[in-house]
Amino acid sequence: MSPSPDFQAGKVGTGSGRRRAELILLSITLVWGGTFAVVKFALSDASPLTFVAIRFGIASLIFPLIYRKNYLKMDRGTLVSGLFLGLLLMIGFAFQTIGLKYTTASKSAFITGLLVAFTPIAQAVIERKMPTKGNLIGVGLVAVGLFFLTSPGGQGLNIGDVLTLVCAISYAIYIVYLDVYSKKYDVSKLTFLQLSETAVLSIVAAPFVETMHVHFTVGFVWALLYTSILATVFATYLQTKYQRETTPVRAAIIFSMEPVLANVIAFFAFGEFVGVIGAFGGVLIVAGLLTSELLDW
Repeated sequence: MSPSPDFQAGKVGTGSGRRRAELILLSITLVWGGTFAVVKFALSDASPLTFVAIRFGIASLIFPLIYRKNYLKMDRGTLVSGLFLGLLLMIGFAFQTIGLKYTTASKSAFITGLLVAFTPIAQAVIERKMPTKGNLIGVGLVAVGLFFLTSPGGQGLNIGDVLTLVCAISYAIYIVYLDVYSKKYDVSKLTFLQLSETAVLSIVAAPFVETMHVHFTVGFVWALLYTSILATVFATYLQTKYQRETTPVRAAIIFSMEPVLANVIAFFAFGEFVGVIGAFGGVLIVAGLLTSELLDW
């Protein structure tokens, strides 16, 4: 697949095209917001990496049935880039899922949201591009909002929080490299490589870091369907396809809505509540999103 002239020139989408892409990214953020509670439930029936392996294994089998292409024929650039993206994706999901065993669904979502602070740094180092002033103001508001969201409970850091922080850093680097590679190579093939590699690496690593177990309850099967089809097959493809039409920093700010949505879901699912200060943090995150979107300078 040949990229459009704008993508060949290293540009992002503009006007209505960029707005459409960002709305699609926001829609998949809604889906991701529900995964924290769903995965938290699922981990009572499976060990973390075993769950990730099954989730991505199902996704990698379903994906070629939906997006039909010859996945056996790939050029070297697509193969290397897809496998590198898959490694970053696997690291992120592995640390996030293992971390969920030791922290709450809402805290996991909030700490994952810190990727919005790491992404501008990663982009400056990897692509040598600085975000706009509007982006930086948005990032600042989101970072402060995340602080208020994570600190009100006074629970302090635990091992699950630290593991999730590694996940956030990996996701930030992933977002930047996805911006680079999705403008050069076939989106479907990049997505398939990411899904299949995450499944393979997870099942290979699982025996070394956990006591593997899985119990196929009705709830676990529903969790697999939600996470593997909606949150993995469609969400990963749409992110790979449409993130290239905006900037990594704007994408990260959009994704920062994920912890806000996850907290709402976690409140109803687990009774987790961050209080008035935490709610104020959520408002700041929304303000940061709007600031980055409206102050395009």
